Amino acid sequence: MLRFGTIGTGWITDEYIRGAKDSGLWKLAAVYSRDLARAQAYAGQHGATYAYDTVEALAQSDKIDAVYVASPNALHYAHCKALLEAGKHVICEKPLCAQAAKVEELNRLAASRGLVFLEAIMFLHQPQLRSLELALGQIGTITLAKLDFCQRSSKLDRYLAGELPNIFNPQLETGALMDLGIYCVYPALYLFGKPESAQICSHLLKSGADGCGVATLRYPDKLVTLTYSKLGQAGADSEFQGTEGTVAVQSISRLGGITLRRKDGSVEEIHGQDEKYQLMGWEAKDFYRYITSPQETSQEYARCVELSLEAARLMEALRRQAGLRFASDGEGL
Repeated sequence: MLRFGTIGTGWITDEYIRGAKDSGLWKLAAVYSRDLARAQAYAGQHGATYAYDTVEALAQSDKIDAVYVASPNALHYAHCKALLEAGKHVICEKPLCAQAAKVEELNRLAASRGLVFLEAIMFLHQPQLRSLELALGQIGTITLAKLDFCQRSSKLDRYLAGELPNIFNPQLETGALMDLGIYCVYPALYLFGKPESAQICSHLLKSGADGCGVATLRYPDKLVTLTYSKLGQAGADSEFQGTEGTVAVQSISRLGGITLRRKDGSVEEIHGQDEKYQLMGWEAKDFYRYITSPQETSQEYARCVELSLEAARLMEALRRQAGLRFASDGEGL
């Protein structure tokens, strides 16, 4: 059993902790918060022995082997770099960094120290991914794919009331593309590879963040559209349309609710819905495998690393088109 620590005390960290514990492979040993009292309370809530109020103390701790990072996006680079330099394996919430060059740097740093550095993308680690691929193999030539993740933010009412929640604050490198669009980018890249071209149209809010957007990826034989929003709730599935049928997915991020509709009208249910902690548990299991069985999982892990860089490059290119700038971009974007 490996020992892990956490950065972040929100609901997403709660779910990861639950999933990691449920895997039977991980023991929560330490937590970090900028406020020591909050860190101690969070440690007590989840059964961790150690609490830290500096990232440096967490990084240097000999009580942990790895860290789950769920800090604000703008802090991912600094937090992950400090942890990797201290010899800790890292699984970091998406997106790793706003700039692809930083993702590449952190990947190199991890490799130079023999560490695993993983982006927490649920899509890649679910057993039903194989079921999706098998279903896609039954629908002939895919000419159009529509990948959708539109979810009304729980912070939207606060924003509309004049506040500036983190998710609508570009200073924290957030917004609809960074928060939800990435869940559409990953399946496109994983299933179809790098597109020939990409175009985007974004709705920018007064804060400077994007509230929603549509991107179109062009391939030699197909179009893939990505729709994402923090302003409204989706009521339609993601779809892969082929010459012999259609595969619909209710939740592209979770790979939940997968249905195969053949051209003869028959319908087959492929996979239902799982709870969030179960989905994150699969991430934790793969993270463990990559650390403890590096030779057996080298190709699988290398593909994750490759995709993290491909996703960062595409996201950065889309931001450039849309005029979505962050302070960390400097003069390069």
